Parts: sequence; structure tokens; C-alpha cells
Amino acid sequence: MPVSAVRPVRCPALLIAAPASGQGKTSVTAALARLHRQRGRRVRVFKTGPDFLDPMVLARASGEPVHQLDLWMGGEAHCRALLHEAASGADLVLVEGVMGLHDGEPSSADLALRFGLPVLAVIDGSAMAQTFGAVALGLARYRDGLTLAGVLANRVAGESHAALLRDSLPACLRWSGSLARDELIALPERHLGLVQAGELADLDARLDRAAAALGPDAAELPPEVSFEAPQISDLRGLDSPLQGVRIAVARDAAFAFIYPANLAQLEALGAELCFFSPLNDAALPPCDAVWLPGGYPELHLDTLSANRLLHQALREHHAASRPLLAECGGLLFLLDALTDAQGRRAVMAGLLQGEAVMQARLANIGLHEATVPEGTLRGHSFHYSRLQTPLAPLCSTTPARAGRRGEAVYRSGRLTASYFHAYFPSNPRAVARLFAPDGGAR
Repeated sequence: MPVSAVRPVRCPALLIAAPASGQGKTSVTAALARLHRQRGRRVRVFKTGPDFLDPMVLARASGEPVHQLDLWMGGEAHCRALLHEAASGADLVLVEGVMGLHDGEPSSADLALRFGLPVLAVIDGSAMAQTFGAVALGLARYRDGLTLAGVLANRVAGESHAALLRDSLPACLRWSGSLARDELIALPERHLGLVQAGELADLDARLDRAAAALGPDAAELPPEVSFEAPQISDLRGLDSPLQGVRIAVARDAAFAFIYPANLAQLEALGAELCFFSPLNDAALPPCDAVWLPGGYPELHLDTLSANRLLHQALREHHAASRPLLAECGGLLFLLDALTDAQGRRAVMAGLLQGEAVMQARLANIGLHEATVPEGTLRGHSFHYSRLQTPLAPLCSTTPARAGRRGEAVYRSGRLTASYFHAYFPSNPRAVARLFAPDGGAR
């Protein structure tokens, strides 16, 4: 059946938003996902905007893979296809917003309006009384057409405080419950955001506790939303250009910043994926291409530095003119050396001249577009390290927001390296050319 003939599907859905970052959207979204999952419902969760860490927690809470919804990186048709597919097999669709509800271009409110998603406003009430109601009313009325399905107070001091916040809401706004301030619910953070889900031994206990703390109002299903099918196929006309190409993907505690949509895109292009661990494996699996995604190499300096056999395998792969894509943490691993935030320096793989040093301040953040010989890709940048290298870049990315600094993209043979994280569905043809052993000439 052609994509345009696929019928709309209806499914309860909710976009969880807030007045600002740091209000607890991820904790609340994860608690809701776990609560409904415990009731036997299949919950599909999405994360608005570029993010690797929140989706790890949300995937654990829901038991399902978590994809990004980003109108700039992926485009409307791609987002529509993801939502339609998810709603076709789910009892509930949850979308965690990014930053404040109305922040950014496009914003979480833009996403809600585009797809008809009702909004649950999560507001940190820890230092509020009646102003809580004023903030909620402002969120609801700032944009015409937005549906505020409810308001949930986070980090409340107790039942009396929750009642005070609830009573501050005007009659037109629905109270959706509260979460108490509780260190056994809070999700630990580090410099790039939340601690990775796999590193938290008690994460399931935290999620169960958060789900139990939600009141009965939170257990009700939100209104149904009609999800239309996209009018075009993102892969039309590509004919599996990576058929028979085996791509080795680094994936472990040091290299875990991988969009599920990127893996799905490579497979849709015909590639066979195999995974390896730079922390544990001394050799590359048999492969035609290698992808080193981002992560936390700075937290594993000694282990990565000591894996000299893998360094040699990567150098041999590069010398054989086979494709190698290194993003952010992958770039750091390929340098001559990396110094962590405590000043400890360690030798890295040495495929790229230069060294990087971790710093306390954020070096760059934001959405970016990279135009390389293979095509133009969209994605983002978010890092705390600074690179010093004599290498001349192939090009620099163009930030989506004027006035921001672009990221250098380096090219050495078939090696492409940058702080830039590419979102592969933004240009499947360019991705196929990046990973094709012949550069996409066939």
C-alpha cells in the first residue's frame, strides 16, 4: 500500500512540557510511562529535540525504543511517520518537550500545534504558592490553539503544599497531580546531562517509586489524537545503496550517544550492523566501515588509552581507505591525546593530529547543518572539550541560530570527524555515500 493511502490512527497522546529547563520533565515523563506500563498498556515515548541521555531513561521506563521528534533535524514528514507508526501499536504516546514550552524555533509548542498534541504542563512548585496558577495560565494562553490538558506540580513539599498549588489554578485548568521532592526519585546528573541509564543500578527502583508517587489523576488516559500518515516516503528511490555493506558501530559506556533512528536508517539503506566495544574489544569485527559515535571517553581514559591493539586496528582500517565516521566522543578517541577535567592526560588512537582538553564551561551547543561533499546533513553539537589541532578543516557547520559558532569538520582520506552529531534521516543519500566503500559511486 502506498504511504499516501495509509489511514490515520487514533491513540491517546500527551506532550509533557514546562516553563523552563530543569523543571523535571524527564522524571515526570518517565514516571508516567512506568505507571501506564504497570497497568498493562504499551507506551511509546518520544523526546523533542536532540538528546541522547533522556531517551535512555525513557526507554527503560517504557520498555520501548525512544526516538527524537525534531521538526528542524528530521522534518515534518519524518516526525509524522514516526508518530503514525508508534500510535498504530500503542495504547499511549508520550512526547517529552525540550527547554520551555515556547522556547526555540521550532518550539515544543510548535510540535504540539503541528500534530494536535494536548500538553501536560510540569511546573516546579518548590518555591511557589499562588504564582503557580499564574504561570500555568500563561503557558496555556500564550499561543492560540494550544490545548493544555492538565498541570502537574513537581517537587512539592507535602500534601498541604500540593493543595495550595492545586487551589491556585483557575477553573479552566485541570489539576493532574503532583510529585513530592524526593532524592530517591531524582535522576542524577553530570556535565552533559543525566547520568546514563545503564550506570544507575537503582534506576528501576527510582522509576517505580516515581510512578507510585503520582496520584490517581495521572493514571487516566489523555484525549485521543488522530495521527495522519506522511504523504511521502523518506527512502523513496534509494534502492538499498548499502546492501551488503557491513558497518561496525562502537557501543558501550564510553560510546553510547546513538539515535535509534540512525541505526534504523542504516538498516533501511541495506547495511548490516555489528557492534563492538572500544572498552573491551581489542579488534574491529570484520567490516567495510566504522562509526564511532559520541559518548563519555573522558570518563574512561585509562582503558581507552591502554587498548593499543584497537588503536592499531583503526589505523589499519583507515590506511585501507575504508569509511570511518567519528562524532564528538569518537573524534576525541581518534586524537593524539585527551585530558580530562581533573588534568589527567592520556594517549588516544592517534589517527588525527591534535589534543583535546575537557573544561568546566560548555564549549558549544545547538542545532547545526553540515555540507560535506556527500551532501548536507542536519544534527547538533553539545560538548565541553576544546580541540587544538594543526589540521585544516574540510568545512565548518552552519548553526541554525545566527551568531553561534560552527563546528569544524575534518577529512583525512575516508575518515570524517567532527564534534557534529549527524541525524541520519535528515539526508539518507548523504549517509549512504559516507559509508559506502566506493564513496557511493556504484
